[in-house]
Amino acid sequence: MQDPYRTAYIYIQNIYAGILKETDTGYSFQYDKVYLKNTETSAASLTMPIREEAYVSKTLFSFFDGLIPEGWLLNIVARNWKINMNDRFGILLVACKDCIGNVSIREVKE
Repeated sequence: MQDPYRTAYIYIQNIYAGILKETDTGYSFQYDKVYLKNTETSAASLTMPIREEAYVSKTLFSFFDGLIPEGWLLNIVARNWKINMNDRFGILLVACKDCIGNVSIREVKE
């Protein structure tokens, strides 16, 4: 796999679940090995069930893209953080730290 450009750490119910990476060929998401061993964990989404192999895509996975705000809230996020509205990964990093649901995105592994 190629070196990542940017990295997002994915938490499910405040438990570190995996890593989302932006690469020169697209994106990859992989569940953490410790998270995989826990029998009480849940998948990030139905389209990304828990598995050892990394998910790879040329575009940002629809589940993560769906966490990004829309409409006027997207405009506020883009303007306040000076992020191009087409930079979906950048918006994901700043706007989805505490989004609706059980998944949160962090720039730093805690």
